Amino acid sequence: MERDKVNMSEVIFLEGVSKSYRDKRFSLFQALNDVSFKVEQGEAFGFVGPNGAGKSTTIRILTGIIRAFEGEVRLFGQSVLQHESRRGLGYVPENPYLYDYLTPLEILDMGIRLHGISVSDRRKHCLEWLDRFNIAHVADKRIRQFSKGMVQRTALAHAMACQPRLLILDEPLSGLDPIGRREVVDILEQYHRDGGTLFFSSHVLHDVERLADRFGLIHLGQLKAVLTPSELLDQDGGYVIVSVGDQAIVGAISLGKRRWRLEVGSTQLWATLELLRSLGHELHEVRPGMTLERVFHQFVDRS
Repeated sequence: MERDKVNMSEVIFLEGVSKSYRDKRFSLFQALNDVSFKVEQGEAFGFVGPNGAGKSTTIRILTGIIRAFEGEVRLFGQSVLQHESRRGLGYVPENPYLYDYLTPLEILDMGIRLHGISVSDRRKHCLEWLDRFNIAHVADKRIRQFSKGMVQRTALAHAMACQPRLLILDEPLSGLDPIGRREVVDILEQYHRDGGTLFFSSHVLHDVERLADRFGLIHLGQLKAVLTPSELLDQDGGYVIVSVGDQAIVGAISLGKRRWRLEVGSTQLWATLELLRSLGHELHEVRPGMTLERVFHQFVDRS
């Protein structure tokens, strides 16, 4: 494609991307089949799919780990076959491997020097990011002593310390406890608010809904849909109502302790709320019935 036709606001561009592998029996396995999408500057894009759907293969192509594929892939307007396209890229794989004889401080310091990041005080800069991920207290301990969650935090701190303009994360919440997941999501939200571009895969659908401006749903190597949160909610999945009251309601499921859960269509919502009020029920929750998880399972079931 001619340079003047490249949309420079596109950070990630894929068109007609396919990738096949040979298995142990030399049979052909189609990992990706004609995948096309783009990610704009400052966008957070969530990539969702079951194991083996093609998420990690796509990420390996974007990061230059895999170079043999069909189709066109660009980062910042340059082909991913050119190493310059990855300048300013931060990447964390699902299972990061860090030199276990180094310390987190040494890992981050090496990273910012390799990326050519200019800061007035490298040690202070690295410690600030280790502190953000709550591992500054082990900054000088060897990685080999760490749990999987602490290794994951170190890898994420390394990626952020390098001041990426694009952050690509493969299952970034893997190995983290609930508190760690919340802390990492908060940091990624701030990165996004500050204008950073985020592309990530995850099985934790709730966190994908919280972080992403758009969702790409991939299954068996094919991109099934790309949706915004508003497009997700526009699909009529009705509403879920949770209330508390003594009187049972036809069609409601008892949750115990006088709590009831009821699913209704959009046209029934207001009449149902009026009925609950007349029966003396206290309303606890009203939310759209259509969620990313529900859409995800619909596409998987169809396949």
